[in-house]
Amino acid sequence: MAKKPSIPKGTRDFSPVEMARRNYIFDTVKQVFQRYGFQPIDTPAMENLSTLMGKYGEEGDKLLFKILNSGDSISKVDEAELAKRNSISLTNKISEKGLRYDLTVPFARYVVQHRNEISFPFKRYQIQPVWRADRPQKGRYREFFQCDVDMIGSNSLLNELELVQIIDEVFTKLKISTTVKINNRKILAGIAETIGELDRIVDITVAIDKLDKIGLEKVNQELIDKGISEEAVEKLQPILQLSGTNEEKLDQIEEVISSSEVGKKGVEEMRTLFDYISGFELQTTVELDLTLARGLNYYTGAIFEVKANDVQIGSITGGGRYDDLTGIFGMPDVSGVGISFGADRIYDVMTQLELFPDEAIASTRVLFSNFGKDEERYCLPILAKLRAAGVSAEIYPEAAKMKKQMTWADRKQVAYVALVGEQEMNEGKVKLKDMKTGDQEMLTAEELIKILSK
Repeated sequence: MAKKPSIPKGTRDFSPVEMARRNYIFDTVKQVFQRYGFQPIDTPAMENLSTLMGKYGEEGDKLLFKILNSGDSISKVDEAELAKRNSISLTNKISEKGLRYDLTVPFARYVVQHRNEISFPFKRYQIQPVWRADRPQKGRYREFFQCDVDMIGSNSLLNELELVQIIDEVFTKLKISTTVKINNRKILAGIAETIGELDRIVDITVAIDKLDKIGLEKVNQELIDKGISEEAVEKLQPILQLSGTNEEKLDQIEEVISSSEVGKKGVEEMRTLFDYISGFELQTTVELDLTLARGLNYYTGAIFEVKANDVQIGSITGGGRYDDLTGIFGMPDVSGVGISFGADRIYDVMTQLELFPDEAIASTRVLFSNFGKDEERYCLPILAKLRAAGVSAEIYPEAAKMKKQMTWADRKQVAYVALVGEQEMNEGKVKLKDMKTGDQEMLTAEELIKILSK
């Protein structure tokens, strides 16, 4: 008996209806990106591991999918190495490539590799799948799409403002109520310096980034477990529990980290950004969240995270500024900032809240029924004219029973069915049936095209 086929955990098949909805998200995001002057690029699904490793922190490196070298790669490994039974060491010898973990690091590689072809500042968008060897769970997949938008080669905080505007415009169009949380890694560095643990900035940020997920008590314990002194953890408590307006939080944190120059620089950048934002009426709530850390090592300035207000799910958009990401590829001192829209989580939010409009799932607009060869000859020229007018139209491929054809049209969610029998041909018309209301009317070919091409 043949084994039942399956797909890897954390991956999914998508039906035509699901693809239509996904494309609705992609098209909406793409239109907004293009309106702000961003240009598309694509990069390979796999990159050299030397490009990917060490860019996401120790936890991120563990989640990279590695690809075995072609051929009998294991035969080139000596017996002593095999005897060690060390999978990490062995993998490094038999794998030189990996699936991309995100789109930002490949983008940095692209910029360095094509620097002589690019005009800076360079604004690009990229909509492609990425892969992470994560534990699958609700809202978290091993293969998922990201919709990235980045600008590189400019230090201006106007770029951060544009990203907030893009977030607001995208989610307003998708009708998702959201909150944008913003912080600054310089402020986090200032906090670490103030509590006397500057060299432990990564450990501190990775821990406090989990505050919403595991709570204050467990964050404190994780900090202590990582070797942060109890005195430093105690000094951190007022910072983790700041409240008030964005301006009040900035005032409070500025006073706490007043001895840190890098921290004060972060506060200054946030004041500038919030001043820019105050000049616009946004639908999205924007708030300063000093516990927002995002564990990725390469962020150096503003960091962003977007939450859906009406659904319990992880962040649906995130990103930040990276001042020297290209430096690791031999092109130092090129600042960039970007965000990534998580298309799969956005899809899940819109499905749960029933936000997809009817046109997002519409496929064929009109189906011509098939009653036989004479009717086919009558319908085919009209069908061609409809398609030429931009109307999605098709004909049922055989003269099947009417019930079968109508059921097929209904399951495919066709908006209209064109019925053509002997009477319609004699009158030179088509009977058009609205599949939603059941209404029918006799129309000439010209009237049919005019109605359906609206």
